[in-house]
Amino acid sequence: MRRNCRLANTTLPPTTPRSTDAAEVTGGTVAAGVTGGTVAAEVTGGTDITEAQSQRLQMADIARLAGVSVATVSRALNGSPLISKDTRERVEELARSLNYAINVGAKNLRLKQNKTIAVVIPYDKVSRQHISDPFFLAMVGALADALTERGFDMLLSRVDADSLDSAARLYNSGLAIGIILIGQWRHHDQLNQLAARRVPIVVWGTQIPQQLYCTVGGDNVAGGALATQHLLDLGYRKIAFVGDPQLPEVAHRYRGHSEALATHGLTPDSALLVAVPFDADQARAGITRLVETGAAFDAVFACSDVLASAASQALHLCGRPVPQSVAVVGYDDIEWASHSNPPLTTVRQPIAIAGVELVDALLRTVAGVSVPPRSLAVELVVRSSTRTKVA
Repeated sequence: MRRNCRLANTTLPPTTPRSTDAAEVTGGTVAAGVTGGTVAAEVTGGTDITEAQSQRLQMADIARLAGVSVATVSRALNGSPLISKDTRERVEELARSLNYAINVGAKNLRLKQNKTIAVVIPYDKVSRQHISDPFFLAMVGALADALTERGFDMLLSRVDADSLDSAARLYNSGLAIGIILIGQWRHHDQLNQLAARRVPIVVWGTQIPQQLYCTVGGDNVAGGALATQHLLDLGYRKIAFVGDPQLPEVAHRYRGHSEALATHGLTPDSALLVAVPFDADQARAGITRLVETGAAFDAVFACSDVLASAASQALHLCGRPVPQSVAVVGYDDIEWASHSNPPLTTVRQPIAIAGVELVDALLRTVAGVSVPPRSLAVELVVRSSTRTKVA
């Protein structure tokens, strides 16, 4: 049976972001005063001899191609005023072509000249996830806390996800000793290129094949399985999935969702896949279309709390209230998830722990340590948006 759903001008519940010590926003970058504390001893050293030899060899290659001495290359890449503009630009272009990058971060750590970490939130034109998204705000707050405890400053920047190389300028210019990037999106190759150039970067995301950079992230496969298994245990079998499986983290949540269905002899129904980015308006429209086409579903697993809240609003407008008609599970457990109507059952990501893990991983990377990807445990938080299915 088809339904007609009238979408009203609705808004998501008000958010209460975690407070940070952020200063003013200027030109897309925020300098946040989060100083205090001391840095761990393990990150005060320089690079190991293997990396130093490698850099020396690359510098010799640049010198040979540029027709200058190694000392001139070193001065040019360090911005010495003794080197002419033409020579400096020629050396810099050769350095870029050879994927050569000075370890500015390690040098600054040794000399105690810079204690600034860049936190970069890419803007993806497809996902359209705004910097004011409650998950981003919570993560920035956790990073600010972790950096404060270690005596570092935070430089918050927004860059175009299609041009992540611009994030490297924060490091290459010496503004920051390393980069924490929140969000993997569809730009795995760009991130690998940055890592290949020895730009110290750690990414909030999920581990994927042929990865050269370090990721820290929640266990997305386990999270997807937890959400779906909870719905299955309550008697639901026709579960709509809201999220874009083309995104690495969502793909892993969809995998967990599929694995949980398989334990009950079920397979994902492509008709119940609402493939939308992390955008509330698109989630509302997607759920509305699902209802209006007459698709049979009794539950929704949404890949963020924002998407889950948008889905709940659309269901209410379509005469299918939560949880009486449809059960809904979200993801992240952002602050207002417990205050939504009804309070949202969700998969909790360990945001505070994530902030610490991201900072520690980056400082170890800056110190020349090879840091493996880290997967953090997630947990299901049961609230009132789910209940045992009534026959």
